[in-house]
Amino acid sequence: MIELKENFLPSKVPPHPGVYVYRDKFGSVIYVGKAKNLRRRMSSYFQPGRLDRADVKLRQLINSIHTWEFFQVKSEDEALILESRLIKSYAPYYNILMRDDKRYLLLKIKLDDPFPTLTLARIKKDDNATYFGPFPHGTALKKTLDFLLAYFGLRACRSNYPDAETRKRCLKRVVKDCSAPCVGAISQTDYRQKVDAMLEVLNGKLENVTAEVKSRMLASAQQLDYERAGFWRDVLNNLETVFGRRNRSFEHAAIPSRSGPEAMQALQEALHLPNKLVTMKCFDISNLLGQLAVASMTVFVDGKPARDMYRKFRIKTVEGANDFAMMSEAVGRHFKRLLEEKKPLPDLLVVDGGIGQLNAALRTLTELNCPPLPVIGLAERDEEIYIPGRREPLKLDRHHPGLRVLQAVRDEAHRFAITYHRSLRQKRLTESLLDDLPGIGEKRKMALLKAFGSVRELRKAPAQTIVGRVPGIGEALAEEIVAALGKQKQ
Repeated sequence: MIELKENFLPSKVPPHPGVYVYRDKFGSVIYVGKAKNLRRRMSSYFQPGRLDRADVKLRQLINSIHTWEFFQVKSEDEALILESRLIKSYAPYYNILMRDDKRYLLLKIKLDDPFPTLTLARIKKDDNATYFGPFPHGTALKKTLDFLLAYFGLRACRSNYPDAETRKRCLKRVVKDCSAPCVGAISQTDYRQKVDAMLEVLNGKLENVTAEVKSRMLASAQQLDYERAGFWRDVLNNLETVFGRRNRSFEHAAIPSRSGPEAMQALQEALHLPNKLVTMKCFDISNLLGQLAVASMTVFVDGKPARDMYRKFRIKTVEGANDFAMMSEAVGRHFKRLLEEKKPLPDLLVVDGGIGQLNAALRTLTELNCPPLPVIGLAERDEEIYIPGRREPLKLDRHHPGLRVLQAVRDEAHRFAITYHRSLRQKRLTESLLDDLPGIGEKRKMALLKAFGSVRELRKAPAQTIVGRVPGIGEALAEEIVAALGKQKQ
């Protein structure tokens, strides 16, 4: 919602991460910014006396603001990516610090190479490679890349067909971080197993790696080797910065105090469930401002993940950021199919969220005439368990094995949803503005970027210059490009 500058009140803005947009009196976007706390950041522009203390550029910006709006997101990383995309779309006058050709780093691997390896990339190309990202934290990503290559013993050389001559110039042979496919020290089959293990990490399965890094860090500290312990601490911090703490699907259950069945029994007792708790399903929603909304369902049997039973859903019927309606759609689609196919229901249904998500799921199950089954909501902020018919949420001790297994299935659902959502939005977030232009395919887009270097420079070019620099583009198409880029800039 866009509001006038004079209508700004801090209470209208949430104290959460997000992106804010300022427009001038003509409706043109003049500034896009990100914030860890939207309320605090936006309020700073409209404080009395700010103009007296501000520099010339900031005074000009504040005086030019006519209307404002904001977009709340879930994390600072999402705010960084959304800010970058909006800046590329609008090219605001005051965003001189972020250029049109600024792109966050991607991770790239060509799986059809005989010995694939992981590299950095800025642009996603149509080259049959697999891409991961974008990742806003470049420094942490580069260090994490070095760690992953060494941890899994993958080659770091540039040659697609490394040989003995490549080995002579390789520093990895000195520190023995590489499995040395160049001299036949490892077969393609064994090397591919290492690649597959690394791909699991990139897809969110970090628990084994982070557990080993923690173990090495503690062992170094116990041996009073604090320099080495600091190294492993930095590795762990970089992994969490790049992939996020929530992506470690067993953060809470990596070191369980009891076995899976015992944890399920403890949860059954805590929830006062009449029947033995064996199968538990959990739903989670992931979206960015209502865009590319997806849902995930994870399944635990006897307290352990049953990954072959996981399901993911692309939300089809909900417009805008409505988590309750999205939860209703996902739960409804899955349980409708279970009932039609007469498949067994879970012993417990968990929804990620509070009373709103819980009620949405309950309404949907009622509409489906689903037989009664236990349903709860797990609110992440204080790990509160919402139970139908109970006024106050249930709070278990943070070491309670029942809570641990709930957190594990919830975190796994979150990881699964985020992974799916990221794969869908990856294309959209990394696409150039040229993707929206008529008559421009991948080859022509790359030819334009190669000829002009960036969208900013292409915007400056007249149609005749485009025709002269890029083979295969005629005058009519060049005129369409100029006209379309001019509209995007407004």
